[in-house]
Parts: sequence; C-alpha cells; structure tokens
Amino acid sequence: MKKVPQERLTKRQRLMRKRRKRRRRILIAELIILVLLIGGVYVGSKLGMINFSQLIAGTNALDEETRKLMEGYTTIAVFGVDNRSNGDYDTGNSDVIMIANINNDTGEVKLVSVYRDTAMDVDGEGTLQKCNYAYNHGGPDEAVEMLNRNLDLDIDGYVAADFYALADVVDALGGVEIELTNEEAAIMNQSYIHFVEDVVGRKSEEVAGGLQTLDGIQTVSYCRIRYTAGDDFKRTERQRLVLSLLVDKVKDMNIFQMNDLINAVFPNVATSFNLSQIIGMASVMRDYELTETRGYPFDMHVQSWRGRGDMVVPCTMESNVKQLHQYLFGEEDYQPTSTVTEISDAIYDRSGLGEEDALNYGY
Repeated sequence: MKKVPQERLTKRQRLMRKRRKRRRRILIAELIILVLLIGGVYVGSKLGMINFSQLIAGTNALDEETRKLMEGYTTIAVFGVDNRSNGDYDTGNSDVIMIANINNDTGEVKLVSVYRDTAMDVDGEGTLQKCNYAYNHGGPDEAVEMLNRNLDLDIDGYVAADFYALADVVDALGGVEIELTNEEAAIMNQSYIHFVEDVVGRKSEEVAGGLQTLDGIQTVSYCRIRYTAGDDFKRTERQRLVLSLLVDKVKDMNIFQMNDLINAVFPNVATSFNLSQIIGMASVMRDYELTETRGYPFDMHVQSWRGRGDMVVPCTMESNVKQLHQYLFGEEDYQPTSTVTEISDAIYDRSGLGEEDALNYGY
C-alpha cells in the first residue's frame, strides 16, 4: 500500500502514526532488554562455575607519576598450579608464573614469564627463596604480593588454573599446531604424556617429531618439558608459544565454540576479578593483540645456593626492574623503590653477582 505523505494526513491520522512508531520503539527496546537479560542470565550462570576470591595483596610505596602511568594498564598475574587435584587453588607450586599487561587504550598485551626458580623476597621478611615458594605457602595473595614487592608492580588481579584447564582449553579449540623436535617428542612420550593422562583422567596418544596438531594432554606435556637444552628457560618459552597460539584461536571462535570453551575452562579456574570486570574485558577481547613475550629476569646467572638448589639470580634485581618497567609501561629511566633496592642489595650480598656477571642463556 502506498504511503500517504505526512502533510496530507489528518490530525487524527498523524496522531495514530506517531503512536504506532512509539509502540514499535518500545517493542524494540523491550526486545533489546530481553536479549540483554537473557545474556546476563547466561553469562551469570557460566561465571558461577568459576572460583572467585578477593585479592588481598600489598604494594610498595610507588611514586605518584608511576601510579598514574599504571592506571592506563590492566596488569594480571597468571598462575599455573601444579596441585594435581582439581578445584584446589589455595596452595601448590606455581610452576607457571606470568604477568599479562594490557594497554587499555591500544589493546596491546605484553606477556612476561617469571622463571619459577628466580630468587626473590618471598614473604616480606627478607627470606630469599625461589619465587614459586610464595604460592605454595600463602596462596595467590602471597604470590601476588611477592610480585608487587620484588618488581614494583600494582597487580589488578590474578587468574589461577591447573592441569585440567589447559588440557580442556586446547581440546575445546581443536588442538594447537606445533613443530616438535625429535628430542621433545621422545621426552613427552617417555616422561609426560602418560603422567598427564593419569592426572586429567583421559587418554591420549604418543607423538612424533615434526609439525603436529597436539591435543590437550599432549599440549600440557609439551609445556612441562624441562629436561632438554634450555631447561626452565626453554620451558617458559614453550608456554608462551602455546598461549600465543591459543589467543589467536580464541579471537576467531564462533558462539558455539565459545560456549564449549566456557564449559570446559570455567570450572577449572580461580580468579579475583568480579563479574563486571570479566564481562568488561570479554567485551573487548577481540581488540586485544599479544604483541610481545619475554622471560624474566632479563639479565641473570644460574647459581647453586646451599639449602636452595639452583637459583636464577637477577643481575641485579634493581637493574632488571628498571628494564621491566620500560618493557611493560614504556617508563624510561624508572627509579625503583627503596624496597626493591634493599632486596637487590640482599641478593647481591648472598650471591656476589652484579650486572657484569649476567650470562646469555639464549632465552
């Protein structure tokens, strides 16, 4: 039917048309609200799978300029917990310690693997120990506070996961494609795959060298390889590679794959981020771009300490923290706090290793 021009309508016809338009707008608004409510219930039901806990962690006396700069970033501590029991995130050696730093303006993400054997003040009382000690003895609060204390950070929150989470993420995403060396394949078959099968509770297959699409169990096994050239340095490099591949796959997921991923991952994750924070980050997830990954400390020397074993000694802690702030925040000529300076001096007194003693391990 041909539409009558507005100027030829009677007053009553114009009023009725206006009412119909208003009803359509109201209907559209109601549909939008309904979709949002359904989405909220859906997301809320999914997030109910996660283990939430409040983060209680102190920070150093950072200067005002540094704090203002950090407000433009979201800094997240990521822990991979080797507790070998699903659902326990209050203890366990944190074999994976990562710091993910998101530039809130650009969406750029930089990742740092903190070597688990790095010498740090683990309790604020001057106890120099391997940094994975903190999580095992004080859970995520103590581990985050340790990172803040030793690295002059103000971490916004943490995410902790166990064996199950990584295996399930990889399977939900259809595996990851990785070029395996013959040495890596052999040690995965001999020492890791069958062990991870027992922990996760399902079966996989042995692997061969070359380009392989790894399933969840095989990927966890790959990330746990330590006794090859490069030791823990190479292991953290493998972990960062896997995470980079997963990030790329997540960005290309459809809604059904996302649902499978949520169902697989959320029950095996603990975090201090609340519902609104998670939804906020998820809403812009596709805009995130993982631009660079590195291992920490940047300058180091492996040294055997009596009663501690092989320690990764920062050469020095103070100079490494300066480099870390330049890398994460673009902060030139950063001056560490007195707390970091004191820790750095204590590590030097124990090790006798200065900046000139750093060795290039190739990672």
